[in-house]
Amino acid sequence: MDLQFKNKKILGINGIGRIGKLTFWNQLRLGHFGGFVLNAGRKVGKSLEDTIDYLIKDSTYGSLNVFLYGYSGKTCEVKIVDREEGLFTINGVQVKFLSQARNPRDINWAKEGVQLVIDCTGKYLDPTIPADHPKGSVRGHLEAGAKKVIVSAPFKIKDNSKKMPEDSGMFVYGVNHMRFDPMAHHIISAASCTTTGLAHMIKPLLETEETSEIITASMSTVHAATNNQNILDAPPKEGQSDLRRNRSVFNNIIPTTTGAAIALEEILPEIKQIGFMADSVRVPVSTSSLITLNVTFHSKLNKETGMPVINRIFLNDIYKKAAQGAQKDLLIFSEKQNVSSDIIGFQGAIVIEGVETHTRTGFIPLSAKTLRDYGLENISDLNIPVTHAKICGWYDNEFGSYVNLLGKLTVYIDKNIA
Repeated sequence: MDLQFKNKKILGINGIGRIGKLTFWNQLRLGHFGGFVLNAGRKVGKSLEDTIDYLIKDSTYGSLNVFLYGYSGKTCEVKIVDREEGLFTINGVQVKFLSQARNPRDINWAKEGVQLVIDCTGKYLDPTIPADHPKGSVRGHLEAGAKKVIVSAPFKIKDNSKKMPEDSGMFVYGVNHMRFDPMAHHIISAASCTTTGLAHMIKPLLETEETSEIITASMSTVHAATNNQNILDAPPKEGQSDLRRNRSVFNNIIPTTTGAAIALEEILPEIKQIGFMADSVRVPVSTSSLITLNVTFHSKLNKETGMPVINRIFLNDIYKKAAQGAQKDLLIFSEKQNVSSDIIGFQGAIVIEGVETHTRTGFIPLSAKTLRDYGLENISDLNIPVTHAKICGWYDNEFGSYVNLLGKLTVYIDKNIA
């Protein structure tokens, strides 16, 4: 460990793509860690200056100066300390850049004094794969000296016969992060941007008596482009099933899949009892996405008025209370007419678009004959009220929602490292 890092908490970040770089920015802003070790697993550009140039500029969020100081004119002070060692400082905070090791087990976190690593590569998502796997494993970070590793994506266990290991868990800050057990959990998934937003939309519904009885639900995310899409049309890889992802991200609205519903079951186990479907539609914007959540509830009628209890006002009130209570600063309720660019950088897991909340209540007719077929005797025809609701929520799928909550989860875990 470098002497200048001594007695400071150091965060390791593996992968400096979209989430890796923005995580670095966010943690610089938070000031919880006294130093950073960034691993790219390869050379970047021709010099350390090229690495720094990439790290302090962003086409979506502007420069690091603007990110930290707005348009005050204040600038970050960047100094190269040791070019050979990849050492530099930003505003006096020391950063070390590594470029040699791609396999997690070969990154010597112990030597660098790193206890907590965030893996932002998107490659090592299966916690059941052993550390010595030739293609690498998330467990390699632990073998390399880290005490905990956070993956900035949902776990994906490839072998369906295997279960989630006991030392692994998926957490969304503000929803289930308190279930993190520092003695038991060493590999942590921070889920995905869509799961993060969706979990905060569902949580207040499950916690409200009138809306807790969900019959079925579905969601669609109108999602910004990501780096796993093609700029221009290209031929699909061998065996690839989703041919649309190879089409130009600039020129198309692209229906595709999302694993948000599966990941949500890990965050909110109650969802396993609900028939939940999810899909995604990619659109050509750089960030900020929209979840349309469709929920069908067992409904109740007001005994005095005969009107449904669950309506637009009732649902919006649920979200208003959540925004002022347990989910304060994580769930935001808005009565404005927003568009996607209004949400760029907006710090909250989800912004409920109250003007777009809609409900309809209908009745499921059940005849006495049908009920007798199920063994129910001495019963009359029934009309079961059900309410269908559409709820919309914005989220900045890069910094504002996902990286912001990933940052809060990171600090929480670091404070509780056993």
